[in-house]
Amino acid sequence: MNRFKASKLRHTEARLPRREAWIGGLRASSVASCGNQVKASCQWVAFSAEPTGVLGIVPLEGKDGGRRTVSQLCCHSDVVTDFDFSPFDQLLLATGSADETVKVWRLPESGQDLPSSAGLTLGPGGGPVDVLQFHPTADGVLASGAGKRVTVWDVGQQQPLAALESHGDQLQSLAWKRDGRLLGTSCKDKKLRIFDPRASPAASQSVPGHENNKDSRLLWMGASDCLISVGFSQMREREVKLWDTRKFSSATFTLTLDTSPGAMIPLFDADTGLLVLGGKGENLLYCFEVVPAQPTLTQVTQCLTEGRTRGLAAVPRLALDVMACEVLRVLQLTDAFLVPVSYIVPRKSVQEFHEDLFPDCAGVLPATDAQAWWAGNSQQVGKVSLHPARRPTQTFRSPVIAPAAPSTQLPDDGPADSDRSEGSGYSSPSGSLASPSSAATSLSASTGPSSGFVSSPSQKSLQSILGPSSRFRHAQGVVLHRDTHITNLRGLSLTTPGESDGFCANHQRVALPLLSAGSQIAVLELSKPGRLPDTAVPTIQNGTAVADLCWDPFDPRRLAVAGEDAKIRLWRVPEGGLQDTLREPEAVLQGHTEKIYSIRFHPVAADLLVSSSYDMTVRIWELGGGQEVLCLQGHTDQIFSLAWSPDGRQLATASKDGRLRLYEPRRSPQPQQEGPGPEGGRGARLVWVCGGDFLLVSGFDSRSERRILLYQAQALPDGPLSVLGLDVAPSTLLPFYDEDTSVVFLTGKGDTRVFLYEVTPEPPYFLECNSFTSSDPHKGFVFLRKTACDVREVEFARALRLGQGALEPVAFRVPRVKEYFQDDIFPPTRVWWEPSLSAGAWLAGADGQQRRADLRPPDMTPVSQAPKEQPARKFVPAAVYLGEKTDEQKKEELLSAMVARLGNRDDPLPQDSFEGVDEAEWD
Repeated sequence: MNRFKASKLRHTEARLPRREAWIGGLRASSVASCGNQVKASCQWVAFSAEPTGVLGIVPLEGKDGGRRTVSQLCCHSDVVTDFDFSPFDQLLLATGSADETVKVWRLPESGQDLPSSAGLTLGPGGGPVDVLQFHPTADGVLASGAGKRVTVWDVGQQQPLAALESHGDQLQSLAWKRDGRLLGTSCKDKKLRIFDPRASPAASQSVPGHENNKDSRLLWMGASDCLISVGFSQMREREVKLWDTRKFSSATFTLTLDTSPGAMIPLFDADTGLLVLGGKGENLLYCFEVVPAQPTLTQVTQCLTEGRTRGLAAVPRLALDVMACEVLRVLQLTDAFLVPVSYIVPRKSVQEFHEDLFPDCAGVLPATDAQAWWAGNSQQVGKVSLHPARRPTQTFRSPVIAPAAPSTQLPDDGPADSDRSEGSGYSSPSGSLASPSSAATSLSASTGPSSGFVSSPSQKSLQSILGPSSRFRHAQGVVLHRDTHITNLRGLSLTTPGESDGFCANHQRVALPLLSAGSQIAVLELSKPGRLPDTAVPTIQNGTAVADLCWDPFDPRRLAVAGEDAKIRLWRVPEGGLQDTLREPEAVLQGHTEKIYSIRFHPVAADLLVSSSYDMTVRIWELGGGQEVLCLQGHTDQIFSLAWSPDGRQLATASKDGRLRLYEPRRSPQPQQEGPGPEGGRGARLVWVCGGDFLLVSGFDSRSERRILLYQAQALPDGPLSVLGLDVAPSTLLPFYDEDTSVVFLTGKGDTRVFLYEVTPEPPYFLECNSFTSSDPHKGFVFLRKTACDVREVEFARALRLGQGALEPVAFRVPRVKEYFQDDIFPPTRVWWEPSLSAGAWLAGADGQQRRADLRPPDMTPVSQAPKEQPARKFVPAAVYLGEKTDEQKKEELLSAMVARLGNRDDPLPQDSFEGVDEAEWD
């Protein structure tokens, strides 16, 4: 801002409405993408919803201040990565997806029936669509970015106008200049590029942008030659840069914000010069005033919100409440709400229109169409006043998609001329703004699968539309009291491989690898919480680096440790815990020729252990004799994970070669089935779910996004039944499945969040529950057996969280009445800590079944047997019982008495009956 003149926006305030004004009943998507996750027109708001390929649609304004119904738009067969509303036709929505297509939809007028399919489809292209944006001056022009390429489309003809030169790496953002002449892009190769699509497919200018290749964004400052970019520095600091294309060699101004890891979403209003920045996963919104002539960025205000940001969108200026001096409105998308944040300039008079705050803005009539713009027409969009009395009432309907049905709400400015050309409707505001009928018949139908809105007047929220919800959706993770913690942990090892959980625990003790000479392992008793002494504690001297470790589920004193020397050592902890350093193992298993990945005990038979190694084999050991009994073959690359089926008959593995394999070890050393696994080669985990009928696999996709996949165990070649993307993070998700509740817990080493999903054998397969979030990253997360849970507190899972220097118990509870035993949550649990047969019996072909135990305390009544409550009586005022009169009755009686006292107006007055004095007496 000018140093000699104060800005009129310097006192701008960010105001959050009361919760009643929030848009609730929604479930925002957690899938990471380059888009803003939410966009708004003057009539509708679209946001990324939880199911794959779905957008939530909600009116911008409620009818008569009432609640707004959230509907569901089933757009694509894969993740919706970005979407945009037309700046002219407020009902036209374009969506891009990882299924490589762009679809264009015409949303209905409020209260009308919803369409069942997209108006048209563009593509498929050469890869997943990452970003897209409509042209700011020409109707029917759309730019989309997929992979390393940008395509400019003529939407009406469903043909590309230009394919711009390939970028050096993944495209991260694109933005049209406000006059529509130039297009700017930011890319993962750390460069900013300027294109003139009508002149050349090659970039006219290119410059190094931000030094870190993490998510960057680029915006034009209106129709000026200046740009704004946000990204990360080489030191991972978030920064904002201003650029001038007339001297594009370096930034004209740089502002470093902070070191937060969340990618920033920038929103810029060219009419006021306000820039709003919000980081994904954060609850702080920055607001700056941008003065490109100086150039400077001056902070105006900050806004601390209640929820964490999933996405941000700016409401069009034509939808602002100008009489309340609202200069900008931002919609914040959180996990469960859309929160409108109004930026208001305080003025003494709010009953008059302030011309200085609200200059004329771009109208809704396009300056040209796609073919005219491509031919060189650079006419600009006409401006309109924001004054309520002078604001235009026309609406524009783009001819690229005809309305699904004739609209009775469109203005009738005269008879439509069916013989005029499509371009004639853009230059004359007095003409009809409805789409020419001839344009509708020239469009071809969508080539994609049939999809569209699914809603009805009876639907109250997006959650009701999405189907069933989990009974554990309100589950709460609680860190137990500090008295139960084990603190002052020192020298913990951070070098355990990704295939290992990092540490292991049973109901009595925990084993923690230490970063010390001799590859020591600390064994701590859970019955002795508190602060550990500063002096060294007794340990197990393993002698070689620990690759994985695991407690015997049937013997709480036996610990199996896999080493990088291709040996497995079995250690026996003395009764009561370690008192002295343990140097000699009980047994050593040798057979592998390379480093071991992971080890797992058999779930049913005693003295059986399975291991996987770099030698591409899976070996099964009989611990009684200390020898190898089976060797499984068939892997061609690193084995990420292995898991026994609950009955112990089958063994599943996930490999770096992108394949899942299912073995029946007693029948054949070769896999019985193979199927496609996660695409990424960074790691994977698997676990059996739903009684052993399904396999849940956690892994990465080709873009390093963490996701979970559900397979039918007996149909691996058919591929996954469902795929759910979670977030982008470097660590592999470690799954734990609670078979009593069918809830799967997912977190990674170094994460602060634990995802909870109820897994069902029928669609939608994954029902989201509340997540647990810790204040600092955890190095490991291990669950205990069911008997550790306090069922009186409705605790259905208990875990141990390994933090920076402490081991903390975490209880997962369901908020319910605790008077009764919740037998629907606590069915008889399988006693998996007792074997059902010996190793020899299993190897001979026998199968065992473990018994089940009732978790109900003797003094608690099951909720299924609880007496039914009497229906609550309706409230009746106490006056009815006490015989007192209500205030209304008293008021009526008082009025009646007053009227009675006044009497009839025609009655004689009292003085009329008095006898007067004779006239003669006055003399």
